[in-house]
Amino acid sequence: MLRTLSGRFLILTIIFVMVAEVLIFVPSIARFREDYLLSRLERAQIASLALLADDMISKELETELLRNAEVYNVVLRRDEVRQLMLSSEMPAPIQDTFDLRDPSAWTLIYDAMARLFKPEPEVIRVIGAPVLEAGLLIEVTIWTKDLRNAMVDYGLNILVLSAVISIFTASLLFVAVRMILVKPIKGVVGYMQRYAAAPEDARRIIQPGAGVEELREAEVALQTLQTELTAALKQRERLAQLGGAVAKVSHDLRNILTSAQLFTDRIEMSEDPTVKRMAPKLVNSITRAVHLCESTLAFGKAEEPAPKLTDVPIADVVQDVVESESLAIGDFDLKLTNEVAQGALVMADAEQLYRVIHNLVRNARQAIVAAGQAGEITIALEDAPDHSLIRVSDTGPGLPPKALEHLFKPFQGGMRKGGTGLGLAISSELIRGHGGELTLEKSDESGTVFKICLPKGDAAEI
Repeated sequence: MLRTLSGRFLILTIIFVMVAEVLIFVPSIARFREDYLLSRLERAQIASLALLADDMISKELETELLRNAEVYNVVLRRDEVRQLMLSSEMPAPIQDTFDLRDPSAWTLIYDAMARLFKPEPEVIRVIGAPVLEAGLLIEVTIWTKDLRNAMVDYGLNILVLSAVISIFTASLLFVAVRMILVKPIKGVVGYMQRYAAAPEDARRIIQPGAGVEELREAEVALQTLQTELTAALKQRERLAQLGGAVAKVSHDLRNILTSAQLFTDRIEMSEDPTVKRMAPKLVNSITRAVHLCESTLAFGKAEEPAPKLTDVPIADVVQDVVESESLAIGDFDLKLTNEVAQGALVMADAEQLYRVIHNLVRNARQAIVAAGQAGEITIALEDAPDHSLIRVSDTGPGLPPKALEHLFKPFQGGMRKGGTGLGLAISSELIRGHGGELTLEKSDESGTVFKICLPKGDAAEI
């Protein structure tokens, strides 16, 4: 029970109420002592007034008056004259004197606690003001045994009452906490457990309904998390299905391209100058397509194959991309510029780097053509001591908001209508495999710039 929220609330409530009752107990016991002594003063005053009414009372009556007042002596000061009105034999000398005419609260509390924790009985003198101004002062001597016993009985009654109030209050709070907090929390836990059993089932997503604002905020946050997770799981399932379909298509496409590769061997033997010039590019394109199909098949089994890092002449790779895209441009007013110096080397996998740059250039070309305005795409290289930086920039219209929001996410970051966003997602994964990073440097109405950062040396050293 102590490990439950309601159980701890119960124990804490009892403790806090008892602490509050103790704080009430101290001034209460002081007040009780003061009332007790004042009542003895009033009784003594009544007894002294009886003596004034009949100065010839017997010794037996005097003793009975003192016994009823529970005092030993009564001294009354009237008209500046101090008179011993009633007296009897005292069991012990007077040990202390207490003046109740104008005591402070701290004095009353201190005297009460001192008496409560001092069990030895003693005779004390108590001074007070007579009731209804029947004199200047009245003082009595009393035995403290009865006073302390009365204080102990009163204190025990307060403690018992405090315990009853504490238990009753704690029980009410226990029930309230269970209804207001514990039950809704258990409901949230139940939703979480049911959702964990089948996260793909949207019917198991929590529906906020708590009346407590903080709990409702927690339910709303959990609902958002579950909704996003369910969507991600569904997307993952679609990706898995797509991966299987792509693997099958790639398998058949690889066989077709392999057959086409055999025909290109004969085309290379043609004596036609145009054919001789175009044949090597056709062979290279078909070879890359075959490699891509093989990589897709490998990805469908596990993941993108690790890059084979070598010193790649980056200018040649960029030039292959420029020539390939130039054929797709046709007569459109779009300029492709290769600013990479001949002889520049980067540590990369040539085939994977070609795919990344080709994806970026193709995306830029499609965006500019879709905008219907002339433009330019530039590929440049910056060399630094520890990394190589490839920039692919264009003068296109910039990325749409959806693409910016879901950049590098498959099926969400498409840059044109009908696009899947796979190109950027694949490119980012390939560059991460090199130990580098593909990032968007800028994208606005003046154009878009992507950066490819490739570390020099082994990726393990970065």
